[in-house]
Amino acid sequence: MLLSAASGAADAFVFLCVGQVFAGVMTGNLVLLGASAAGAGEDGVALRVATALAAYACGAASGALMTGRLGLRLWVMLLAETVLLGAAALLWGLDLVASYSDRLGLLALVSLAMGIQGRIRVTPTNYFTGTLTSLAGRAAVRELEPADVWVLGRLGAVVAGAALAAGAERWWSPGAALGAVVLAVGALALETAPRGGRQPGTGKPRPDRGNPAGAA
Repeated sequence: MLLSAASGAADAFVFLCVGQVFAGVMTGNLVLLGASAAGAGEDGVALRVATALAAYACGAASGALMTGRLGLRLWVMLLAETVLLGAAALLWGLDLVASYSDRLGLLALVSLAMGIQGRIRVTPTNYFTGTLTSLAGRAAVRELEPADVWVLGRLGAVVAGAALAAGAERWWSPGAALGAVVLAVGALALETAPRGGRQPGTGKPRPDRGNPAGAA
């Protein structure tokens, strides 16, 4: 839930403050890239989209290496994401993003963090089209399960996270990137807190089935 909200906050911050692209929703970025190729949209959007795509891919690849060959624990990935988001929030909050190239660097930091997050849990936490599609399908055939409460919760968390970042951008712009950091820190704290029982696994994200086991 916290990671889903962090995703919404990160995407809202990037879209509103960096330049109408997304840090984690790569489907939307691909659409923007196609529109830009046809001459629509803002000037420079293609470069921003390319930056986000490349950084996200690097983050996802890094996350795969962390859980695969390196066998790192999940909290290390969460820590890496938190550090990247924290660096972005610091740069933005201290008004150190003065040039266009600075904004591209800021975009790369957040997109890299979202790429890592995309590999943190089997349950999706930063792309939700499949989540909504699966939920609507189960509802249509009357096969909703108690675990679908968590699916609805994640969808609501994205909206809440985006609203948090948008509100901060409107009322206190230097803090617009802080929401994603605080939410990621919360997920990290939950992951590192002592608890009994079997630890949920990590792995390649797969279509959502409403399983709350990996919803940090």
